[in-house]
Amino acid sequence: VLQVVVSPTHYLFRVYRSGVTFLACTQVEMPPLMAIEFLSRVADVLTDYLGDINEDTIKDNFVIVYQILDEMMDNGFPLTTEPNILKELVAQPNMVSKMLNVMTGKSSTIGSKLPDATASFVPWRTTIVKDASNEVYVNIVEELDACVNREGVLVKCEACGEIEVNSSLPGLPELTLSFANPTIINDVRFHPCVRFRPWESNQILSFVPPDGQFKLMSYRVKKLKTTPIYVKPQLSSDSGNCRVHVMVGIRNDPGKPIDSIIVQFQLPPLIASADLTANHGTVDILADQTCVWTIGHIPKDKAPSLSGNLRLEEGLAHLHAFPIFQVKFRIMGAALSGLQIDKLDVKNTPSAPYKGFRAQTQAGRYEVRS
Repeated sequence: VLQVVVSPTHYLFRVYRSGVTFLACTQVEMPPLMAIEFLSRVADVLTDYLGDINEDTIKDNFVIVYQILDEMMDNGFPLTTEPNILKELVAQPNMVSKMLNVMTGKSSTIGSKLPDATASFVPWRTTIVKDASNEVYVNIVEELDACVNREGVLVKCEACGEIEVNSSLPGLPELTLSFANPTIINDVRFHPCVRFRPWESNQILSFVPPDGQFKLMSYRVKKLKTTPIYVKPQLSSDSGNCRVHVMVGIRNDPGKPIDSIIVQFQLPPLIASADLTANHGTVDILADQTCVWTIGHIPKDKAPSLSGNLRLEEGLAHLHAFPIFQVKFRIMGAALSGLQIDKLDVKNTPSAPYKGFRAQTQAGRYEVRS
């Protein structure tokens, strides 16, 4: 789907999230990434306010959505995009406020005074942090994108990651985060709280964090050499039948359990019937002709395999279009890119805070050709 659409008189920018299209329109030429970033920020803020965004939740909370958009943009220019300030300007919806609005006839949830953070040099952080437990948690969350061709050769393998921080620190803390191997990461993107100069000179993240959970940075690690699991499909067709055999196993043990393994593929067109079974897990064929093989985890005593037969429609001897296998998995406690946090220093706090670290990798777009 095109994110930028050009017409003779207008430029249209769109971002698609959870079945909802966010659209921006301008009559003058402008940096497209600015519009796309603003729409992405609108989607993030609405998700923070409303939870899962869809047509129904937007209709049910239309007044709040309108007020948020009115604060985020002024006369066509982005204004207030920091969630902490927005939450002081526009109260989050809850059952009590909805009941009061019905009883009093008022629909506005805008605060009566300007938030203190609007005049602060760190507008992403509230001036008074309530219930600060003096803790900070850093999570590395990665998605592995890979493509394996029909000869079984790994054509592409890269990790797209995010550093997520959950901060509950009092006062105005100064944090410094360093990595053991920062040279492996590319295409970095930072939260506005990150000071760019320390990163540019020493690859160190120096920042005053917002209160609560936020995405500190995103990155990409390219040209990884291997994947944690392998999927080996074998398909052969003749005389109106297509025999299917798929094996799954561990290729590179990450040292942590691999679970939530799912292998799925779209049944080729002109298939009259399918008879597929597995020696581990369950096999389901959905209404849209997607075959979903739910494996879970790989047992130690046997390699999971799926086998069976696809019956072609009458008059068709051979299968001409072979499916692409999509692979899903999850690994808790490991970042497959190899990125490692060296240390996290915290200053300007009354006492030494508790610091927690965690890593997680899951499959992104992992395809195996057959």
